[in-house]
Amino acid sequence: MGSAIPVSGRRRALAWLGTAWIARAAAAQGATPPAPVTRHSSPIPPFAPVVPGYRLQFPRDEGSHPAFRIEWWYVTGWLDAPARSLGFQVTFFRVRPGARHDNPSAFAPHEIMVAHAALSDPALGRLVHAQRAARTAFDLAGAERDRMAAWLDDWRLAREGSRIRASIAARELTLALDLDVVEPPIEHGEHGLSRKGPAPASASYYYSLPHLRAAGTIVRGNVREAVTGSGWLDHEWSSQYLEPAAAGWDWIGINLDDGGALMAFRIRNRAGDRHWAGGTLRHGNGETRSFSPAEVTFEPLRRWTSTRTGVTWPVSFRVTAGGLRILVEPLFDDQESDTRATTGAIYW
Repeated sequence: MGSAIPVSGRRRALAWLGTAWIARAAAAQGATPPAPVTRHSSPIPPFAPVVPGYRLQFPRDEGSHPAFRIEWWYVTGWLDAPARSLGFQVTFFRVRPGARHDNPSAFAPHEIMVAHAALSDPALGRLVHAQRAARTAFDLAGAERDRMAAWLDDWRLAREGSRIRASIAARELTLALDLDVVEPPIEHGEHGLSRKGPAPASASYYYSLPHLRAAGTIVRGNVREAVTGSGWLDHEWSSQYLEPAAAGWDWIGINLDDGGALMAFRIRNRAGDRHWAGGTLRHGNGETRSFSPAEVTFEPLRRWTSTRTGVTWPVSFRVTAGGLRILVEPLFDDQESDTRATTGAIYW
């Protein structure tokens, strides 16, 4: 949910900040007609729950988990191009609609893939973004189960050995990036079980790959540029949407210069106060600490209102995680991504 932004504070860092407005049906299934149902249809199969005690296993858990309702691989990064810095985002969502699965038709939407891509270019002053959605039929879209490999037409995100390759081709934006994995995953919460609210079912399995080393090319118009930089990958899956009291979600992922990494999030209620929060700090020496909801705060310092959607976004924050305090300021304000056509949500 974010674009690359510079961070100042107690430590220098590269950070990716996201803030989202949550629609009531924030799933791709809303844009897809339901599968036909016959009078002999079997019941809708249940979604798998997120339960304590499960231990993440790699590389197996880098792949798809089709028994769960929703899943995403979310890559954000900072790229150095000639004379300027850029932010990028590549995200693949997998959604399993609440429909009966005994329809033999190849057109039946047993699973849906959604993909988003974006580039934050201060020279342009607005976010360049693209989105796609398709059912997993005829091998035109999908995600493999035992390794990180997601695709939608010619958009792809796949791990090959110690490298993640991202390939996006859109009308305004083409990205071809290699992201080298140089650190082990960070498992958030309790061995990868990340709580998202007070209810026991409000949870996801969640890990991150920080400090990705990025290199590749970007193309806009007829201009091709070689870029290098740093990235962050989040992989999260669950069968539970956010609780009814949740109205928004603020998130930050920070690669610290000392080799450490911080993930922190706050889920907002309709009054803009904290409904839930959490985070993980991995120090440069490898020691990891998880934060309770009371230890994480997002204090908005400045807001920006979109003329396209009318949404007012907090775009500058003071983030506190335990004793760590970081000031966050964006490259520029207009980084809103309206993805209601594919996910039902708007985010910044």
